[in-house]
Amino acid sequence: MRYTDTLDRYAPYALAALRIAAALTFILHGTQKLFGFPAPPGGGLPPDFSLFWFGAILEFAGGFLILIGLFTRPVAFLLAGEMAVAYWMFHAPRNLYPALNGGDASILYCFVFLLLVFSGPGAWSIDGARAKAAPRLA
Repeated sequence: MRYTDTLDRYAPYALAALRIAAALTFILHGTQKLFGFPAPPGGGLPPDFSLFWFGAILEFAGGFLILIGLFTRPVAFLLAGEMAVAYWMFHAPRNLYPALNGGDASILYCFVFLLLVFSGPGAWSIDGARAKAAPRLA
């Protein structure tokens, strides 16, 4: 048996670990803007119904759905778009280089979520459990 066969067997679990870790850290961005936890943003909490407030709602609720693996593909598509918008609207105008404009996390989240759009949630997800429980049509 080749080592790649062994690694391939664990790919759904590695993908799930990536999904869960990304979701947990992404949720924190939402809780920071909505509730001031673990610390409020530098400029304070965003006003209700502002662009930052809607972003926080997406980060909190979308992050939770990604965490549990429910509606993973459409939610990941929405969040990848949110991160692309965040990068180009707020980070890129500051500086060309992500390390200097603070946008490296936005880029990474965008591509992690884009990966989930095409790969699905991996193991340990409600989407996976629902797919197993659904009747198969021949």
